[in-house]
Amino acid sequence: MSDARSYPRHVTIEGDDIEFRLMSRADEAAVLAFARHLPTHDLLFLPRNISEPKVLTAWINEIERGAISSLLAVKAGRVVGCGTLVRDPHSWSPHVGELRMVVSPEVRGQGVGRALSQETFALALDAGLEKLTVQMTVDQRAAIVLFESLGFRAEGLLRDQVRDIDGKKHDIVVFGHDVAQVRAQLEAYGVPGAVQ
Repeated sequence: MSDARSYPRHVTIEGDDIEFRLMSRADEAAVLAFARHLPTHDLLFLPRNISEPKVLTAWINEIERGAISSLLAVKAGRVVGCGTLVRDPHSWSPHVGELRMVVSPEVRGQGVGRALSQETFALALDAGLEKLTVQMTVDQRAAIVLFESLGFRAEGLLRDQVRDIDGKKHDIVVFGHDVAQVRAQLEAYGVPGAVQ
C-alpha cells in the first residue's frame, strides 16, 4: 500500500493522549517494567515470557532483523500496551501474520486495546499480508470479544497448549482474519484508507 503509516502517532482516548510508536532497543527497560507489572495470566497471550530480560533482548533482535514489528502504546511516558505483528517471509506461509497484544490492566475498558489492535492491523495491511491469526487462552473473554468485533473468527482449539508458572495447563483458541477480503471490500466501497 502506498499510504504506509508513520510513527509516532498520537490519539486521544477518553481524554488521555496515547502515543503509538514503533518499539526499539531504547524501549527495552520501559517494556520490561511494563511486562513485569502485567498479571502472569496475560503473558500467556505470548509464546515466550517477555518479563525475562533475555527473552526481551531476543525480541528486540527480531525487531531489528525485520521479522517482527512492535507498536507501543505510551501514556504519560509509561508503556501501557504492546501490539506485535510477526511474519516469516521465508516460511510456507509468507502471506500470514500473527498478532500478539497485551495491554496494562490500568487502561483496559478505555479503548486503548481496540486502538492498539487497529494500529497493528493497519501495519498488517501496509505489509500486504493476506491473513492474520491471533491466539489466546479460552478464558480471556474480553480479548475474544475485542478480536471478534474486529472480524476475527475462531479457527481452532489447542488443548493444554500452554502451562503457566504454577504448572496449570490452559487451552488456546486460534482466531483468523482474512485481511485480503477486508482490503477488497474497502476498495470496492472506495475507502481503501478506512483503517485509521
